[in-house]
Amino acid sequence: MVISPLQKERLKYAPKLPGMLRNGIAEISVQEGAPTQSAADQEKIQALFPNTYGKNEITFVKGQNTSPAKKQVVGVILSGGQAPGGHNVVCGLYDALKATNSENVLYGFKGGPSGLLEDNYLIFDDEYIDQFRNTGGFDIIGSGRTKLETEEQFAVAAEVAKKHGITAIVIIGGDDSNTNAAVLAEYFAAHNTGVQVIGCPKTIDGDLKNDDIECSFGFDTACKTYSELIGNIERDCNSSKKYWHFIKVMGRSASHVALECALETQPNVCLISEEVAEKKMSLSQIADYIADAVEKRAAKGLNFGVVVIPEGVVEFVPEFSVLIQEINELLAGSNADAFNQLGTWAEKYAFIEKGLTKESMAVFAILPEAIQQQLFLERDPHGNVQVSLIESEKLFSAMVKAKLDARKAAGTYTGKFSAQHHFFGYEGRCAFPSNFDADYCYSLGYNAFMLIQYGYNGYLSKVANLSKPAEEWTAGGMPITKMMNMERRHGEDKPVIKKALVELDGKPFQYFEAHRETWAVETAFTYPGAIQYYGPAEVCDLTTKTLALEKGMEF
Repeated sequence: MVISPLQKERLKYAPKLPGMLRNGIAEISVQEGAPTQSAADQEKIQALFPNTYGKNEITFVKGQNTSPAKKQVVGVILSGGQAPGGHNVVCGLYDALKATNSENVLYGFKGGPSGLLEDNYLIFDDEYIDQFRNTGGFDIIGSGRTKLETEEQFAVAAEVAKKHGITAIVIIGGDDSNTNAAVLAEYFAAHNTGVQVIGCPKTIDGDLKNDDIECSFGFDTACKTYSELIGNIERDCNSSKKYWHFIKVMGRSASHVALECALETQPNVCLISEEVAEKKMSLSQIADYIADAVEKRAAKGLNFGVVVIPEGVVEFVPEFSVLIQEINELLAGSNADAFNQLGTWAEKYAFIEKGLTKESMAVFAILPEAIQQQLFLERDPHGNVQVSLIESEKLFSAMVKAKLDARKAAGTYTGKFSAQHHFFGYEGRCAFPSNFDADYCYSLGYNAFMLIQYGYNGYLSKVANLSKPAEEWTAGGMPITKMMNMERRHGEDKPVIKKALVELDGKPFQYFEAHRETWAVETAFTYPGAIQYYGPAEVCDLTTKTLALEKGMEF
């Protein structure tokens, strides 16, 4: 296999561990904290998790290792979308497992949770795992989006574990995947299988975090990758001085990526979905907000700029959410077949006009035709609009153009407006992990095995104090149930990990809010450049602006 010079060097990189984990397996002891309770709906969550609820948080400290000496056979699963650093979680898990006992075994279930159900696996050895150290992607065993949520699935998982003598399963995933991990852990405990389940917090969206989980892995690398691309576009924008670039970035349920990229690159406009919802902004108001920046810059002879848009922003617009709900109802059941049999867009438009309320039709009518048609593309498995397929970057640029044309007709705007469109998503999911993510992920995996060795079940691997140098990081675990609440999903109340949205009273947003008026009018672009792997720590081991601000650091 031919590999690049950078990959050759990255394979040699020795990830940094928290100082305490460097002491050696024999000198890692446990300090128990207070019992925990769920984020909300305590009685309901406790009733659903009687065997794993309310457990103590734990921290690993230097001291005599009192864990029982026994052979461990561990299974690992990569679940959900890719995130930079996933390979290092597996590597850290493997290294800790082998350092404890060379007879320990690590199974990798292929293609995500379905690999466990189908008993599709490989057994890791040094030669295989060494090919993937410090690299991006999930190709070490692949990933998948199968959910582990039914009694039948749990029974199959238990049988597969029993067949191989598996003592623990590590699930590396986001909020849904770790919710599944918690439910599986409860099943294993209730049925006395002797199998533990440990989760690891992954998502580039950054919405799996709380007081205990400061940052999900992959967020750092993905945001730095997107920020490099945005910075490149800003430089081109400031060179040619003739385009407004509308850039959509990942973030369906929260705007952490958009906010971090804005803090890194200082674009003229960045929409924050949570603010749109808080202010109940309409599509027209958002378009006016962007058009105001375009007009102010045009008055200074600056007919160019950059707008950053989070992927899911349209779902946070109240009127658009109602429109989506009505479309979902309109195309329910046999109506979908009737709609799809219509031959022309004019016929379909008439069908839509009859089916929507007057208010929602008014919203639908102002959308560009291309966006209208995107709302009626292939549905998701539940028959709903796939909002992620909506090209919101094109939606807003078209609406801004219409606003500017109206202002030009009224004589209040005399500038030029020409738009370019970009969507940065897959570009960041499998990037070479930054030093931060390489270190953090390796620590999460190493730490996950220590939780296994000490017998914990239904816990999330926790590495904290992340704004400090790695040697000052702390390691331990928290019960997954601590992060859970009840939500309505597909007509049923379900226990789920509560998503973390951008806090409008938090320091990262407040910093952005304090500077955005200046950025809107001035050309204040910053150019982060590519991720740096070698050189001074202040360049190579930088944390995100978001985490730095949350921890009160200056930048």
